[in-house]
Amino acid sequence: MKPVKVGICGLGTVGGGTFNVLMRNAEEIARRAGRKIIVEQIGTRHENPACDTTGIQITNDIFAVATNPEIDIVVELIGGYETARDLVLTAIANGKHVVTANKALIAVHGNEIFAAAQEKNVMVAFEASVAGGIPIIKAIREGLAANKINWLAGIINGTGNYIMSEMREKGRAFDDVLAEAQELGYAEADPTFDVEGIDAAHKLTILASIAYGVPLQFEKAYTEGISKITTEDVQYAEELGFRIKHLGLSRRTPQGIELRVHPTLIPQSTLLASVNGVMNAILVDGDAVGQTLYYGSGAGAEPTASAVVADIVDVVRTLTADRDNRVPHLAFQPGQLSELPMLPVDDVVTGYYLRLQAVERPGVLAHVTRILGEKGINIEAIIQKQTREAQVPVIMMTQRVAESTMNEAIREIEALPDILGEVVRIRVEHLAD
Repeated sequence: MKPVKVGICGLGTVGGGTFNVLMRNAEEIARRAGRKIIVEQIGTRHENPACDTTGIQITNDIFAVATNPEIDIVVELIGGYETARDLVLTAIANGKHVVTANKALIAVHGNEIFAAAQEKNVMVAFEASVAGGIPIIKAIREGLAANKINWLAGIINGTGNYIMSEMREKGRAFDDVLAEAQELGYAEADPTFDVEGIDAAHKLTILASIAYGVPLQFEKAYTEGISKITTEDVQYAEELGFRIKHLGLSRRTPQGIELRVHPTLIPQSTLLASVNGVMNAILVDGDAVGQTLYYGSGAGAEPTASAVVADIVDVVRTLTADRDNRVPHLAFQPGQLSELPMLPVDDVVTGYYLRLQAVERPGVLAHVTRILGEKGINIEAIIQKQTREAQVPVIMMTQRVAESTMNEAIREIEALPDILGEVVRIRVEHLAD
């Protein structure tokens, strides 16, 4: 069979890794795909010294790759939103299949892109957009196709997980660890997407869409960052038998689908609690299989390239299949997506960790517990630290309650004259049901 020609747009970390894997493992990849895969052209503004591109067409116009009649598959690795969207839609309009590692592109523009691909009878593959080298999309979309997915929870941003791991293991402050993460290249100069949960929300949006068969709805994802977490919170969580992780969580409920990213206390015995450093892991609960865990490198040149090249092989294998016999982009057949609503965060029911600073005076704790009791919020544990200061930290763990109810209680607690500053709130998940 004649070779399949690929055009790579972007030769940075992931683009360079993809090129090198395609070159280094060309024979093995051809054996798996059933035909040779050739890099025909590369669109890049900058050469990558780690790549030997001798004999390959290089252009600084990525759209020339998308319109090149010789190319069968366009690999989009430039990142970002709008230019990447225009590039992918141009490639689709020209009858090209597309492979991308761009989670922001899929989360925000995926519905439009998949509709265009369906109309032009081409494929869009995006395994590398979530959790780097972990084949989580394929696992949910194909490996768990027999299951009704109940919920999924994941550590899907390595930067945030590195920061939380360092804070716990070495007692370091958030700002200190973040600065080191930037020096090591784990975090960008502007770390907002990582530490405020936006990157994880992009990925969670994609996973939830595939898990439940709903359109992509990134704008409805709730995000909360880790910048307010202190080393004291990390230590108190440990005393209570929990660990703080920056999780992406999605759960199917009778009222709708939860879609939320935030710091979360999880039991130390939970599989996810042992995932440290820059590693990623996703726990998926299906009605037939139960819980399954997917763990590995969530970023990096070759781990991500592993997923990109696997997608290229998948596209090559199905080039001769008609669209009705291909694996659907979002796991469910087009026209079969559900309109299940996304649940507002106020309606989410979860447990809570509360930390407050109170004046050292008799009766203060009684006022706090009275407010919680009036709201029907049951307390599971209390830690009151003894100090020689005029104020004392109080830590509480509550049973599950609606977010809106907890917000009302916190407002009333903060209004008490003996409560100093804001009440710190972290959600608690046991990940057992």
